[in-house]
Amino acid sequence: VEDCDVTSEDIYTPFGYKIAELVNGVTKLSQIEIQSFDTKQAENFRKFMLAISRDVRVLVVKLADRTHNMRTIGALAPKKQAKIAKETMDIFAPLADRMGISFFQQELEDLCFNVLEPEMRQSILSALDNLPAAEKDVLENIAQELRALITHQNIHCTVEWRLKTPYSISQKMKRKALSFEQLSDVTAFRIITPSIGDCYTAMGIIHQRYPTIIGKFKDYMSAPKKNGYQSIHTSVFGPFNQKIEIQIRTEEMHEVAEKGVASHWVYNNTKFPKKAAGDNQDPNQPANAPPKEMDTQSISWIRELTSLLEQNSGPVEFLEDTKLEMYRDQIFCFSPKGEIYNLPKGATALDFAYSVHSDLGDYCDHILVNGRRRQLSTILENGDQVNIVTSDKVAVKIEWESFVETGRARSHIRRVCRALKQQQFASLGKSVLSDEFRYRGLVLDEELLKYSLLSFNLTSLEQLYVLVGEGKELTKEMVLDKIQPSEKTKKTNKKSIPKPAFVLADEYAGTSVQLAKCCHPLPGDKIIGILNAGLGVVVHRKSCETAYKFSERPELWVEVVWPRTAEQRYSGRIKVLLLDEPGTLATMCTVISQHSGNIAFIQLEERNLNYYTFILDIEVVHLDHLNEIVSVLRSNRLIEQVERYSY
Repeated sequence: VEDCDVTSEDIYTPFGYKIAELVNGVTKLSQIEIQSFDTKQAENFRKFMLAISRDVRVLVVKLADRTHNMRTIGALAPKKQAKIAKETMDIFAPLADRMGISFFQQELEDLCFNVLEPEMRQSILSALDNLPAAEKDVLENIAQELRALITHQNIHCTVEWRLKTPYSISQKMKRKALSFEQLSDVTAFRIITPSIGDCYTAMGIIHQRYPTIIGKFKDYMSAPKKNGYQSIHTSVFGPFNQKIEIQIRTEEMHEVAEKGVASHWVYNNTKFPKKAAGDNQDPNQPANAPPKEMDTQSISWIRELTSLLEQNSGPVEFLEDTKLEMYRDQIFCFSPKGEIYNLPKGATALDFAYSVHSDLGDYCDHILVNGRRRQLSTILENGDQVNIVTSDKVAVKIEWESFVETGRARSHIRRVCRALKQQQFASLGKSVLSDEFRYRGLVLDEELLKYSLLSFNLTSLEQLYVLVGEGKELTKEMVLDKIQPSEKTKKTNKKSIPKPAFVLADEYAGTSVQLAKCCHPLPGDKIIGILNAGLGVVVHRKSCETAYKFSERPELWVEVVWPRTAEQRYSGRIKVLLLDEPGTLATMCTVISQHSGNIAFIQLEERNLNYYTFILDIEVVHLDHLNEIVSVLRSNRLIEQVERYSY
């Protein structure tokens, strides 16, 4: 529609509602004002996925449209060719793969490969064309021998071989850092049998006759891919001692492998009653309702991708997380009840929790993998059984985003952290306003504060507290001056009054305060608080590298002072280099104990020929107490080196 003077209404009149909806689904948002190409691409993709969720045929039309665009891309300028080819390789080829439509996927990849790496593609094509005739004869003889071996067991089958595509060969060359001549598997054999039982029997016959290659067996028949692909993959040292890859599947599975979702359309109605000319709207549906022609409930990955729309803050973030979902190989893990979950390769235990249910991830306390407690960041392997143990409070931490692999998990973590961050800013803002009220001789009056909302175009006190807490657009002075403008004259000496400081107490303004695990600050250290969504205020030493990363975000800084409780103890972390001699470890522990220190944590970090390196957390009263212990340790002849440690 955006390429000509035809409107959606013009399409509806002769072709009806369904066709108009399909066309609209692939129409770009050319009329929306957007700031950049990336935003435009993301916004188009967001709309596109919404359309797919209503009728999956939109994707088939779009893939056909994009394939035609790539076939005729030579008419464009080289720079534009590269941009379109990159977009196609990043988004539409993986979507074709997810749809299981291999002929779209392979052609798109090859056309993009020709634009992005033409010399590499031509080199591979030349190498394939120059394969010796004798080698091709060998491949045909291998196919005949496999066919004879299986039919001898009274199983009807078709055996064929094919050369792999230039793009897939190039990816394997890059992945294995090999030249074309060093690759031993540029061909693949396919065995098609009448039934699933025959497939497994054929596999057994081949494995019994030829040595298998360890680690190259995959059973996608019992555990299909998300796009519905089913097949048995195996590699053996076959006839003539050739290393060969074999796929075994039924005729129906082969149809799905080639045509994907298009091979099994599910229509609610196959025939429609006669209607007025030019109108093919189903009379059993409301006039504005989209026809449910395709059972998209059977395509779980579409539901997963479109569910991300509800969690992301914008189209660019949605596009980023969708790419994460599409560009991964799969592993299969099990719940304690035996339910199977497929995840991208490299997924962690936390990804598994979010794949089961978002609440399971949000409230995840710890995880058992194969019955043993493991970290949330543990990378899962095929066949792992994962048990999620939850707590009664939201446990999400902003650090989780750094080790999850799936877009679903990342979206949920971002959403929860945004909400927690808003809560923290709201709590901080309310505390700051309360202090300002108190300074002006007033008591915090929320009814009075509501009168200021209209002045700042706000609708709730929560919004007001958040903005004051952030301190970017709104300050406490601005709010109070709207309520009590005459009070400005009372603030002449305000600069001499120190700002209220946070103390290390959970009850202060409802904001939790905790010590950073990276630098282990102690009373006596110069400290700074960093507002962290999900954690509250985290106290760092001012020299800490983590705190330094927030130097460009002063709105997250919070002033903190140590509490005046001499009885409280804190953990200081040190790194100790011990000589490898009998009794050294005992000597170190004795010194610490004699000086009223308590070892709360000890870890052997490294051992070499002459030394042991230990990391210790020592409970002390303050910085001087830790320095005293460090000085005594340094004076011992068995201890080579002692230093304060942070990471």
